[in-house]
Amino acid sequence: MRVSVDLCLVPLGVGVSLGPSIAECQRVINASGLDHQLGPDGTAIEGGWDELFACVKACHERLHQEGVQRIHATLRVNTRIDRIQSFRDKVNSVNRLMP
Repeated sequence: MRVSVDLCLVPLGVGVSLGPSIAECQRVINASGLDHQLGPDGTAIEGGWDELFACVKACHERLHQEGVQRIHATLRVNTRIDRIQSFRDKVNSVNRLMP
């Protein structure tokens, strides 16, 4: 099953700047080979169910290995079985409707 998620991962107790932790998580996502796009408040990721959730788990594990004691994450999950539609397709679909 193809899955699209919006992952927002917030490391707690690391100070004001989350950038270093987010960059570390992006390295994990890049290494996964899954299609993804970093956004201002989360990362869109697409792929198979097992691979995608393994990637989310790997992000948590990597940050814990880096010393982050607590992580709060929100995950919005989208599945669709009638056709293949990427997160980029969805954005383009809405943009075509705009004047």
